[in-house]
Amino acid sequence: MILVTQESNKYNSSKKTEPQLLKPLNNVSWVPLTKIEGSIGTTTLFQILNVWQLPFTLKRIIISNEVTCVLAHGAPAGALAYKVWKKTKVPFYVSSFEPHADYMAETNTWRKSGLKYIFQKYWEQQQKKYAAGLMPVTQSYKQQLLTEGVLSDKIFTVPVGVEAGVFVFSNAQREQLRAQLKINSNDIVGVYVGKYGGLYLEDEAFEIYRKCFKMYPNFRLIILSPQGKEHVQKKLVRHKIDLARVFVASVSHHEVPAYLSAADFAFATIKSYPSARYCSPVKIGEYWANGLPVLLTEGVGDDNDIIKKEGGGALFNLREEGSVERALEKIQQILKDPAHRQEIPKLAQKYRSPDSIREAYEYFFGKEEV
Repeated sequence: MILVTQESNKYNSSKKTEPQLLKPLNNVSWVPLTKIEGSIGTTTLFQILNVWQLPFTLKRIIISNEVTCVLAHGAPAGALAYKVWKKTKVPFYVSSFEPHADYMAETNTWRKSGLKYIFQKYWEQQQKKYAAGLMPVTQSYKQQLLTEGVLSDKIFTVPVGVEAGVFVFSNAQREQLRAQLKINSNDIVGVYVGKYGGLYLEDEAFEIYRKCFKMYPNFRLIILSPQGKEHVQKKLVRHKIDLARVFVASVSHHEVPAYLSAADFAFATIKSYPSARYCSPVKIGEYWANGLPVLLTEGVGDDNDIIKKEGGGALFNLREEGSVERALEKIQQILKDPAHRQEIPKLAQKYRSPDSIREAYEYFFGKEEV
């Protein structure tokens, strides 16, 4: 088995460090491919060059190693797999298959008249036609694919999985971190993990925080963002939020579970756009695994319907006056149930188990290949 990844040109292939996930595996070879990069003004040109040259490199790897099938992760990688299939006819499969072009256009990251959107949209259509198997991350997108004429035996839904044991609630970590952050035992703590902008709400998210401080006199906020403390604090100041009641940090992924344990509920402030119902945000699975009710934007993924039918949080719609306040009241009701921290993780086990990955691979490749 060969794992091919695309790396920055800053990457030094002479000092390559094998990914941690490969170390216990004896039958996997890692081939890092370096991207062609240039200055900011030439970004699009170099992206086109990468799309042109990578299929030729992949073709050589496939032929020289007698590869019998290709598994691409995500629709952009699926575009490369499709281009290689045209040259080799080696069957290809696409995991985490989502309408990437629509995501980018509907969040105003790409223009529908732009080359990036036009090409990616075309390549996604070709993947639907010629891929041997597609693994969308939601049942909603599976149904959409079926309406577009994709054969049912080519589709297996694989939500973004979460190792529930890694994110399990820890009362010891809760008490330790709350003491460290000077959070009282009766304070209600909300936590947000992730970026602002792009697929995620930005200024609107901070206005939601303001409502939380207004509704909950004892509210405290934890923000863990890769965008950095200074960036986030500027937003907090702009929205007149007391910095003394907010903890902001950028932490490594293995540190996140402790902060989730210190919190009482979580924010999943994802932009509401038509194709958002086809996404499967990993943060929701992580929140649920820790027993946190989720304040989620209405219309996001299968999680929207799960919350409506089975609980695990509350939905809000920014276009409806009073929607955020009603959702926060529902969160408050959930927090009053002493069993919620034990019940909510069952949603992660039911809907975000990594077992679905193995089931999909067994379905497409057979048990002897997994």
